[in-house]
Amino acid sequence: MGQERFADVVERFTSGFAGGAGDAPAETIKRWQEELERGFRRLTNLHGLVTNPVEPKTGQTPRVEIYKRNKSRLYRYESARTHRVPLLFVPNLGISRPYIFDLLPGGSFVEHMTRQGFDFYMLDWGVFGPEDDDLTVEECVTRILPRMARRVLEASGTEELSVLGYCMGAPISAACVATHPEVPVKNFVNMAGPIDFAKVGLFGLWLGKQNFNVDRFVDTLGSVPADLVKAGFKLLKPTMDLSTNLNLWWNSWNDKYVEGFQALNKWANEYVAFPGEFFRQWVRDFYQDNKLYRGELVMGGRSVRLQNIKCPVFVVGAKEDYIAPPECVRALIDAVGSRDKEYVELPGGHISLIAGRGAALHCWPKVSGWLASRS
Repeated sequence: MGQERFADVVERFTSGFAGGAGDAPAETIKRWQEELERGFRRLTNLHGLVTNPVEPKTGQTPRVEIYKRNKSRLYRYESARTHRVPLLFVPNLGISRPYIFDLLPGGSFVEHMTRQGFDFYMLDWGVFGPEDDDLTVEECVTRILPRMARRVLEASGTEELSVLGYCMGAPISAACVATHPEVPVKNFVNMAGPIDFAKVGLFGLWLGKQNFNVDRFVDTLGSVPADLVKAGFKLLKPTMDLSTNLNLWWNSWNDKYVEGFQALNKWANEYVAFPGEFFRQWVRDFYQDNKLYRGELVMGGRSVRLQNIKCPVFVVGAKEDYIAPPECVRALIDAVGSRDKEYVELPGGHISLIAGRGAALHCWPKVSGWLASRS
């Protein structure tokens, strides 16, 4: 540009370049105006986030509590209930709160499923304290889940139900289905739930026997505090907070984006502790010894054999999932004894598979469509 004055540059943008390209400056000016407007809205929204943050209203889909045992709650959501077979949704225990599945109107997996006519039930494991340290994986598999399934059947008045497990909820519920043939499961869905823990990624390395003494850990601490759970997940992807805040800056002109960010950010920083004995058994039997996939797991005196699952099975993996990589999720397909079984691998990560715009486009319709034809 040499010694060309800034005023001359402005004149060229407003009056048109030589050579007949007079339409380009008008479009450029329009884009500059739009960006200036966005910049002003960015500053306005960020100022509001800092000086007057609004508590997001999550979990707005109407529901009723139909059963509780200790900390666990079973909720039934309002719907037209056009599908005969009810659906029991089993999320992860500990780590995070289940309102991520009913985050905001228009961005809710629960809302989607109820609008599709499913009689939808969700198990909320609860928020744990030191008084829950004796809770084990075995108790969840052999006592809590069968009891919840019976309550679903009683409330719905049906003779069978579908079970959908997400994350940790998938291997736990798969173990229940495999060991309780008296529970009439019509369909089973695994969403981002690890099955072959030999392929589980970085968590598998950290929690391996050679690196982690789970007995010493639990005997010393008693439980896994929420702050320690948070630290573990932050270490999986240390730059996540930076990229999250950069995305907020670039999109903070969009009111809908800011609303979604507030809700998701609230959930992402509300971690839940692990009961000590649950963590001990979870790490030892699943991460370290891979007993579920190997067929060596015993729950309530019964061998957990995944090949005993004969009902239709649908498995969903996420391409960018670093918590439950697709290969460890897909392993259920080869392990079950079902003839009707299907695996799909969709864009997204562990959370974006179930929450957000990508989930609404790619995952939710696949799950509801597969279940609808079998319900």
